[in-house]
Amino acid sequence: MAWLPLGWESVFFSEIEAFPCAVLKRHFPDTPNWGDMTKFKEWPDADIDVLCGGTPCQSFSVAGLRAGLDDPRGDLMLTFLAIAARYRPQWLVWENVPGVLSSNEGRDFGSFLGGLAVIGYGFAYRVLDAQYFGLAQRRKRVFVVGHLGDWQRAAAVLFERQSLLGNPAPRRKSGERIAPTVEARANAGGAGWGTDLIAFSCKDHGADATTEIAPTLRAMNEVDGNANAGGQMAVQAGLHVRRLTPTECERLMGFPDGYTNIIYRGKAAADGPRYRALGNSWAVPVVRWIGERIQAVEEIA
Repeated sequence: MAWLPLGWESVFFSEIEAFPCAVLKRHFPDTPNWGDMTKFKEWPDADIDVLCGGTPCQSFSVAGLRAGLDDPRGDLMLTFLAIAARYRPQWLVWENVPGVLSSNEGRDFGSFLGGLAVIGYGFAYRVLDAQYFGLAQRRKRVFVVGHLGDWQRAAAVLFERQSLLGNPAPRRKSGERIAPTVEARANAGGAGWGTDLIAFSCKDHGADATTEIAPTLRAMNEVDGNANAGGQMAVQAGLHVRRLTPTECERLMGFPDGYTNIIYRGKAAADGPRYRALGNSWAVPVVRWIGERIQAVEEIA
């Protein structure tokens, strides 16, 4: 969704949850869904430029990676690297929650970065917050960008020249508030979640808010695990409090209205699967910015 305006084409998906599969089928009927990523050795060959996905952060050793790319042993982070090693895309984009930086005292994330180096990718990583990309939601995520054989190009994607010179990050004015994150989990914290794997070939809506920015939207429409309006993300209208609608959650993530409002199993999709799918997704404008930066680096290379 984020990269279609750039003229990129999706080559394949790897998604196993039923409702997101149905959403993908509705919007991308010509793109195959190859299903379970742990069965990647059964997938056909493909020519791709960008591989993107998010996997749970589980500890593994780089030594084990060197010996075991042909047998990832169920570790999805290792599987992601093994898929990259097989298809050798020029670019990788990987996303996770900020907790990944401190998981196992940082060793898990360090192992992932070390694994990228083992298979030949230079890399850079940065925490990006959706509130600074036109969305009325506070949603911090770690993004890793990898480039085959060249860390400088990866860094050029994630870091503007001004930030490399030490200029401060943007700040909101006093009094402006933001919403928490749209998450796919019913409880806060941890990185035991995943997003679908998508491969792309690179060919040639913002939030409805003013100064009010929502918290991170989670699965089941929960806000950062707080028992807030019964555990649901809510808004106040006069004396009344109500939960956010799926359409409002779509706006918080940057999707068009009704994007997840599909016919599912013979009837209109229920709210629950829509909340969960949106919470598991990536903030569209953030990822679009990354794609634009990748394209710009490609054009000047």
